[in-house]
Amino acid sequence: MYALVVDSSTAAVTAAVVRVTADGVAPLASRRTVDAKAHGELLAPQVHAVLAEAGVRARELTAVVAGLGPGPFTGLRVGLVTAAALGQALDIPTYGVCSLDGLGFGQAGTVLVATDARRREVYWALYRDGVRLRGPAVAKPDTLPADADYAVGEGAHRYAAVLAVPVRAEPRYPVASALASIAADRILAGKPSERLTPLYLRRPDAAVPTAGKPVLR
Repeated sequence: MYALVVDSSTAAVTAAVVRVTADGVAPLASRRTVDAKAHGELLAPQVHAVLAEAGVRARELTAVVAGLGPGPFTGLRVGLVTAAALGQALDIPTYGVCSLDGLGFGQAGTVLVATDARRREVYWALYRDGVRLRGPAVAKPDTLPADADYAVGEGAHRYAAVLAVPVRAEPRYPVASALASIAADRILAGKPSERLTPLYLRRPDAAVPTAGKPVLR
């Protein structure tokens, strides 16, 4: 079975094609571009590129896996809308995975995962041997748990100076094959399509004004 994986929950725009079998997930093609301001421009071309590189036609896809966040409103929405549109157009199921799980999956020991939430905050979760123990949540970096063996993720790198645990170089962004591995049982079982509900965890930066501003004459 072939699956397309997309994630736009961080500054990295990711698309990948993987083969899913009972023996596991095999990456076939992947693209990642780090540009926090160009999710909308980058994702669709990357989807076309990975399909071409993998030699897989869109109609051969069995499922679409999408990172649900948490992440900033605009960027995260790009990935989820793209995944939902492809699922509908191809009549294949869509499955959502917490994007932080794509960093914590397969990590040994107790690991703190942190991605950049802007506003001097991070999205975080705590894992032990790949199983999430706490989170996802949003918080100031200096309030994060200190009971981890190490930390990963772009948020951990950004605020390494204030974390109470060492920071590993990789993974820095959600790993496509990890997201697919988490969804593999659902893909193999042909589970029904899931509603891709984003994990925003807080209100967007921009908001519609609730009242008009007074005009001075």
